[in-house]
Amino acid sequence: MGTFCSVIKFENLQELKRLCHWGPIIALGVIAICSTMAMIDSVLWYWPLHTTGGSVNFIMLINWTVMILYNYFNAMFIGPGFVPLGWKPEDSQDSMYLQYCKVCQAYKAPRSHHCRKCNRCVMKMDHHCPWINNCCGYQNHASFTLFLLLAPLGCIHAAFIFVMTMYTQLYNRLSFGWNTVKIDMSAARRDPLPIIPFGLAAFAATLFALGLALGTTIAVGMLFFIQMKIILGNKTSIESWIEEKAKDRIQYYQLDEVFVFPYDMGSRWKNFKQVFTWSGVPEGDGLTWPVREGCHQYSLTIEQLKQKADKRIRSVRYRVIEDYSGACCPLNKGIKTFFTSPCTEEPRIRLQKGEFILATRGLRYWLYGDKILDDAFVEGVSRIRGWFPRNCVEKCPCDAETDQVPEGEKKNR
Repeated sequence: MGTFCSVIKFENLQELKRLCHWGPIIALGVIAICSTMAMIDSVLWYWPLHTTGGSVNFIMLINWTVMILYNYFNAMFIGPGFVPLGWKPEDSQDSMYLQYCKVCQAYKAPRSHHCRKCNRCVMKMDHHCPWINNCCGYQNHASFTLFLLLAPLGCIHAAFIFVMTMYTQLYNRLSFGWNTVKIDMSAARRDPLPIIPFGLAAFAATLFALGLALGTTIAVGMLFFIQMKIILGNKTSIESWIEEKAKDRIQYYQLDEVFVFPYDMGSRWKNFKQVFTWSGVPEGDGLTWPVREGCHQYSLTIEQLKQKADKRIRSVRYRVIEDYSGACCPLNKGIKTFFTSPCTEEPRIRLQKGEFILATRGLRYWLYGDKILDDAFVEGVSRIRGWFPRNCVEKCPCDAETDQVPEGEKKNR
């Protein structure tokens, strides 16, 4: 109930401006179209007042819509939770392990990162999602993930209703000739006549809604599985990239150490409970976190500082081996690349074979970095920044020639 009240009582009415963005407009438009057409078609296919099955079907449709909108608005308006302005650790000596944010005039708490869109340091930041026009983080991670689960389930139910409605409405309207198939859309050949007429416009609207429902099921379903994978590891998308770079750093310098992700509780169930709770309030306060044995509160932030100090890890050089048009969801780069396109407003960059890229972070099938417009790898030269498919590039072979580390230095590091 407290969560519901927090949705109604906005701390700042400026939060309503989040609705005035292309992401929420499209998302709410898809929800409205699919829900409305599903309810109309359910009246045509399975009139809810005649049978118990029809009533259950109609109630389930309303239930899907309410739960989807509830979790969607929770994720949007409750937000991820922000690090308090001017925050610093209780023990002043711990500040040596933390990065300082000049914008927020505060230290970045463990697992927090600064979002350029929200212009605040976000607690346990996963990513900035344009569909909710807000960040996904500590406070709204559970609501956001539930929305990703419920939306495909509701769309599957709606798609079934669309298919059955078109089948039952068209079945008695089809007439077959020797070489032709005719559909009579002028009147229904059924007794009694339907309460809502099913004409050509209704057929086109149902077909359009079916396409939206199937597309949403596939796209949002993929995002749900990605989110569940990182939740069961008690990670975020950003922390997965930090972990990947940590292993790369250890392998490159041949260090006698093993990177252990500090927030993995050792079992998927314990990790799951860090995000999903019966009360709806996530574990902890968003500033301090339970860690596994052998690690401490600042293990991950120390690794971040090491990577920041290491120029080679901070930006990995890649060479473009395949042209890329800059499309948001490229069909010609593989089905996995298409469906795992980053859900962000950050731009894509066009690539041409032979160019060079400095990648600073990435996902399994996508990388984010700077395209150097100059032939020389020099700090400060003009760059174009954005996302690009990982299968379009390869690690620059010059790393093996120009970035060799002396044997003694490897041991020292």
